[in-house]
Amino acid sequence: MAFIPLIITAFFSGVLLFCAHWILIGRHPELGNERMFPRHLVMLGLTVACVVGTALALPVSESSRNQLIGLIGLVISGIFAFSSSTIFANLMAGIMLRVTRPFRTGDFVSVGAYFGRVAERGLLDTELQTENRELIACPNTFMITNPVSVVRSSGTVVSTILSLGYDVHHSRAEELLLKAAQDCGLDDPFVQIMELGNYAITYKTCGILTDVKSLLTTRSNLCRCILDALHGHGIEIMSPTIMNQRPLAGDSKIIPAQVEQSPADNLPVAEQVVFDKAEKAEQIEKEKQRLLDTIQECKSALEEASEDRKEPLKETIKDCQEKLKAFEESEDKPNQ
Repeated sequence: MAFIPLIITAFFSGVLLFCAHWILIGRHPELGNERMFPRHLVMLGLTVACVVGTALALPVSESSRNQLIGLIGLVISGIFAFSSSTIFANLMAGIMLRVTRPFRTGDFVSVGAYFGRVAERGLLDTELQTENRELIACPNTFMITNPVSVVRSSGTVVSTILSLGYDVHHSRAEELLLKAAQDCGLDDPFVQIMELGNYAITYKTCGILTDVKSLLTTRSNLCRCILDALHGHGIEIMSPTIMNQRPLAGDSKIIPAQVEQSPADNLPVAEQVVFDKAEKAEQIEKEKQRLLDTIQECKSALEEASEDRKEPLKETIKDCQEKLKAFEESEDKPNQ
């Protein structure tokens, strides 16, 4: 008779775990690791609860039961701390990645020497698919101990670097490079002069790509459009490794003919395009501080205000609090 509670508890624990496993996992084999993660955590919690419940139902004295429960806790702690330290570390890293949400499934990311799209976010690792269609399983500890570069879903800067000779005026080169970026379909294109080398000038052509899923194709198309634009206008693409020898008169100088430069007022500033999120974050912080100061001032004035002034002050406080809440909700969203 003393074992009846134990038998009943063990039976119902087994039925509960079997049903929970069938409902959460068995019926959904098509779910990936990303959506299976919370289900695995639920199963882990149920298993620990059933083990503890079974231990409580043992027909032993109170002191023996407490010692057994303490032993179970010690065994579980030992498993996490010693036998499975790497697994536990990756599990905690996976939870951290879901809390901080630095990237989502489908994002282009660069971590360490790897670049690709996130195929799955698993319980212990993150799977990346590279440009060569290879699948790389990166442990979650690797993902949190190395800087992760994420291509923003709202758009990214696509760029390429090339060298042109000193015989090409920079305004002419910039005009053709901007046209090539526009022909490629990039928004807000801009050109930077990166270096004045011994044999050539190094230019960097950039633009915003809003459809980030076509990142690899657009990079190739940008190079193709640059080749068409420059070669179509008879401009050679030089390199520091090319030595071009031409007979020149004694008083000749390698200076391009001056051309009329187009106004640059309508061209985007590089800092505005590249650091748009940082600029927006700075403006938001200033606005949040202004709202907090306004709320504090209104609360201070509310204590000494007359009855007819209290209602406008309360409306101002409510409006500021709603704006602060909207800012906080926007910050909780994934990187855009």
